[in-house]
This record gives sequence, C-alpha cells and structure tokens, in this order.
Amino acid sequence: MSDAGTGAQASPARPALSGRERGALALVLHTHMPYVEGFGTWPFGEEWLWEAIAGCYLPLLDLLDESGAPVTLSLTPVLADQLGASSVAARFARFVGETRSFTHGEDAAGLRSGGHHDLAAELERAFREDYERPLERFAARGGDLLGAFAPHAAWTSCATHAVLPLLASDACVRLQLHAGVASHLARFGEGWRGGLWLPECAHTPALESLLAGAGARATCVELTSRLGLGARAHLRPLLSEAGVVLFPVDRATISLVWSAGGYPADELYRDYHRHTIHHHNPWCNGGGPYDFELARARAAEHAADFVGRVRERLARDGEGLPGGGLVVCALDTELLGHWWYEGLAWLRAVFAECARQGLELVGLDDALERFAPAPLRELAPAAWPASSWGTDNDLSTWSGPAVAELAFATRDAELRALAAAQRGEVGRAAARELLALQASDWTFMVSRGVAVPYARERFEGHRQALEEALAQGLRAGEERLRGLATHADPALLLAP
Repeated sequence: MSDAGTGAQASPARPALSGRERGALALVLHTHMPYVEGFGTWPFGEEWLWEAIAGCYLPLLDLLDESGAPVTLSLTPVLADQLGASSVAARFARFVGETRSFTHGEDAAGLRSGGHHDLAAELERAFREDYERPLERFAARGGDLLGAFAPHAAWTSCATHAVLPLLASDACVRLQLHAGVASHLARFGEGWRGGLWLPECAHTPALESLLAGAGARATCVELTSRLGLGARAHLRPLLSEAGVVLFPVDRATISLVWSAGGYPADELYRDYHRHTIHHHNPWCNGGGPYDFELARARAAEHAADFVGRVRERLARDGEGLPGGGLVVCALDTELLGHWWYEGLAWLRAVFAECARQGLELVGLDDALERFAPAPLRELAPAAWPASSWGTDNDLSTWSGPAVAELAFATRDAELRALAAAQRGEVGRAAARELLALQASDWTFMVSRGVAVPYARERFEGHRQALEEALAQGLRAGEERLRGLATHADPALLLAP
C-alpha cells in the first residue's frame, strides 16, 4: 500500500447522540485489478489476481452478503473481464493447493528449524484462514465470482481504467466509456442506475458531456486542492452543466485510513513490507510476531474512532446542508485485506459502530435522491483544471517526467489509430489493444517504482501489438487479449 500511513491512535468510542442524527456516510469501494490474467505468473502477473481473490474479494463478498450494508461498490470492467475467464476457478484452486501450500510449508519449516515457533505457527494459521477457507468459499459459490458480485456491483467504470483527461480525443473517451458501460450491462443486467467511477478520480469539466452521453448520472471527484482539506463544501454533491452529479470525496476522512498518519501501520497490525523468503508476513509493524487477536481488537478500536470522527465532522460542518451533509469516504477495495491485512475486520466493525453510534450509512445511488446538489457553476469557472486523487491532486502521477515517454507514446498511438479509423482500417483487435495500452496501471507502476520491468514490458507489448493490428487492418486477430474489452466498438473511433 504505497500511500497508507502509520498508526493513528484510537480515541475512546463516542456515545450515541440523542435526538435526530444529522447527515450520513457513504463508503465507496473501488474494485480494480490490472489486466494480468494470462500475462505472467510470479513475481508479477496472475499471482496478483489470485491473492486479491483470496485475501480481499471472497471475504468481502461474505461480509457484504451477511451485513447487507449499503456500500457503494464499483467493479471495473477490466477486473470483470478477468473474473469471468472460464479457467479462473481451476487456476485459483491450483494456486492455493500447490503454490501457496508449498510456500507456507517451506517457510514455516524454516522458521521452526531456526527456533521461531511462534512465527511458524502464525504462517500455518494464515494459510488455513487466508487460503484454505477462501478456496472453500470459492467452491461454495460455484467458482462464479461475477455472479457473487452482481448484487453489490452498483457502479461501473471505463473499459480499461484509463486516465480519461489524458486521452487525446473525445472519440477515445467515448470508446472507453461506452465499452465499460456495455460490459457492465451485459454482465449485471439493466439495474445500473448511472454510477460511473472515474479512474483515479481524474476529472475535468470537459468530460461531463461525454459521461452524460454514456448514460452516467453520477461520479466521484477529488477537489481537495481546490476546496481545501476538510472544507465544508466537500459534504454536498455538485451538479454539472451536463446534468452529471459529482460527489466530492472527503480527503479529511479518507486520510484517517490512507495517509501518513492513518490506521494501517499501527504497531499491532501485520507488517506488509517485512516478509519471509516466499513473501509471507508473520511479523507485526512493531517488530515482534504477529498476533491476530490483538490486531483484530485494535481494528475494532479504530472503527469506533473512525465512526466517531465522521459524526463529529457532520455535526461541525453539516448543519444547514441538505440532508445534514454527506461524507464520501472512497477507498481502493484491495486496501482491505491485502495491503491492510486487518482492513476487512475494520470494515465489519465500522458497520457495527455505525449502528451503535447512530451514524447512517447510505449508498451513492440512493444519495442522489436525498442530497440536493449545488450547481457546479457556483463553485468553479469553466476553466477548472483537471484533478485526481494522485500526487498533488493533479495528473502528474500518470504524465509527469518519470513517465513522460509512456504518456507521449500512448497519445501518439491513439492519434495514429484515429487516422487509421478514418481510412476504415481499424478492427476490434486494434481497438482493444489501444484500450489496453491506455490503462493507468502501467504509468502508475513506473511512476511509483512498483514492478517497473513488468509495467514497461506490458506497455511495450500492447504498443507493438497495436502497431501490428493497425498494419493488418481488419484482418488482425484478437486471441492475444483473451477476454479484455470484448464490448469495444471500433466504430466509435469515427465519432467527431
């Protein structure tokens, strides 16, 4: 977890307020995985997907099914493309039964032979709870994760998680948006109410008419650099000229979890960065052996602290706002259970604390009907610059000096694809390779120094494949990308 912080101390749980509680909390979980299915194994590639299924997606689905909590969950089409692959269940079972069984056993034996019996015991516990049990749950769900997500995946996103303000043309923005929406509707039916997550919360007013044209009614935006950290204006949605509702995410609340002073690196929590030979984690952040029960108790304390602070924020700043104000706390789903091992225990406790402390949870689709938005024109001029939840709230994570060559190469490839489309020479293979090239993941990993060789290899592979597909025109095949962006319509590249 590259941006998660270090151990804020929990304050005592607040008593429930008397009288009518004002305002509400919207928990938004953005669920995304780069397209790794079929592209590499260890140390980079498909293993990321299997780890997320075991440590995050399956336990989260159990929690959402049990609790019925109105969490807003976005599921990116590129992740759905991978979860829907026909061989996912068999390959996940092989990963747990062969790879993880072997690596845990090897590391536990090594630790025990060195006299570290408590660390060995923790690895054995972790294998049972974090791999064997999820495998049983996967089998109980018939290996159908898309079906399991269907009741919860209320929001979609664009096709391959592209930073839309960085695309060179409206035509390619339309291709990303329409392919993403078509993917969602094909998989989850007609119940979509128009919620669309902008990848990286990357927004500019120029996108709003394109969002509306794709059927989007609402999205989330990061406005901290414009409004100021903790500003009251974050607690009310905004209505754009195109009729799309913009929900500002509340960085002051998000930072309780994901920041230099956040919960996840508390000394009792599991240390993500210290690992055994096979990258298992039997230590806590404080340096000693990890104690699951102590960590789970601390997660409950942090949940009480979190809910209490949200209530205080609403009591302080929500007075006079429609509905008493709305705090939107958006997190990457994979933070919970993967980067922050105790994150799902924390989320379960948050649900309980909301009931105990009298804080209402609301989904963003329902919030559209309850929290009257303010006209965006009252807050921002037409020349409002692009914003994101990346470094400095701008687009530099995906376009700055560290990744400038990739950003320019992507733009060049897009413009050449558009020119070929005008000549009638772009088929589905080229359109899908272009979408794969535009994914935010490759520049993000290079910019943050995470799996850089893999990111560059993937980027160059898609760039070369696009070149070949453009050269072959309508004769180009599509087998290389397997299930990625199958709803992409190259005819959209002809749109003005």
